[in-house]
Amino acid sequence: MPKAAKASKKSGGGNPYDRKGGGGGKATNTNIFKFDKDFGQHILKNPGISDAIVDKAFLKPTDVVVEVGPGTGNITVRALEKAKKVIAIELDPRMGAEVTKRVQGTPLAKKLEVILGDVIKMPEMPPCDALISNTPYQISSPLIFKMLAMPNPPRVAVLMFQREFAKRLVARPGDALYSRLSVNVNFWATCKHIMKVGKQNFKPPPKVESDVVRIEPLVGSARPNIAFEEFDGLLRIAFNRKNKTLYAGFNQKEVLNMCERNYKVYCTLNNIPIDESLASAADLAAAGATNDAMDVEMDDDNEDNDNEEHNDDDEAMEEDEDEDMPVFFKEQNDANAKDAKTPSKNPKSKVALIVRAKLNKVLTSTGLADKRARQCDQNDFLKLLLAFHEEGIHFS
Repeated sequence: MPKAAKASKKSGGGNPYDRKGGGGGKATNTNIFKFDKDFGQHILKNPGISDAIVDKAFLKPTDVVVEVGPGTGNITVRALEKAKKVIAIELDPRMGAEVTKRVQGTPLAKKLEVILGDVIKMPEMPPCDALISNTPYQISSPLIFKMLAMPNPPRVAVLMFQREFAKRLVARPGDALYSRLSVNVNFWATCKHIMKVGKQNFKPPPKVESDVVRIEPLVGSARPNIAFEEFDGLLRIAFNRKNKTLYAGFNQKEVLNMCERNYKVYCTLNNIPIDESLASAADLAAAGATNDAMDVEMDDDNEDNDNEEHNDDDEAMEEDEDEDMPVFFKEQNDANAKDAKTPSKNPKSKVALIVRAKLNKVLTSTGLADKRARQCDQNDFLKLLLAFHEEGIHFS
């Protein structure tokens, strides 16, 4: 074999869809092509787990099911046996052909539709009653939020994720893995852990363990009538350093600059004159003192450090929070973040002091100034958001 061919075979370079044994080697029936781990191709081989995933969706004979990443069809076939139709969305054309071949010549073939493409890049996910997936790790968050953003989301989703990600989905206030993702997903849906899945149940086996989670999106009157970008904007600030107090988080210079800018826009759009006399002299004095003492306050906010469960892994997770949001939710947030980094021309103007006074008034009146984001539940964040809106403070 030429040296170049040997190097390509050893490194796994080139087209990730290259067949094994293309140079005359004998291919087996159980491994007709190379699975690409970078594409999240870890095929579930345990039939018992495939059965459990479909069973936990409680499918009806009238249901339309969307399956993301069907692979070779182990879960697909079981869903076809119970549902009216299965729409399998697959990025890899080889896998799409494999799942089609799996039911070819059987009554199930008429109930299967295969769509080749990237589900995240699709303008809309096909309407469905249930969503199931052995989810490729790199689209875990985007898939969840794309589903929740649907005008009529499915009744239920049964999804398999890497174990740490699944734990973050079901984490509760005070848990080590409680994060912005935890609050966001459970604000728009209910999440329940179903079962653990060991890595030996996959081919090829991944490096980490997996869990199955059942998600039921809130619909109708139960669905919150709040813009996602606004709620997430609040959470983004609160969880920027979840072990700091909310007072410290909302008194960061970048946050204050953003809020001042948004407050001016709010006043302009609502024809509200920015009357700098609205804030009392005491409020302005207090805000001014806060401005001078803020950096000291931030540095000194390390009390109860031994009880904060604040380690390197936790910090890394917080820094990765931006990866939880898909592109169609992140664009506005990224634009806001860029604006927030632009320093105010006059950071100690009366308008800036008014905005700071409003922020601290809300934090004090809600009783949340000294709480940390990891201790707050959905009601705390909603109370905070409502109070900020009443003061004309917005986050998107």
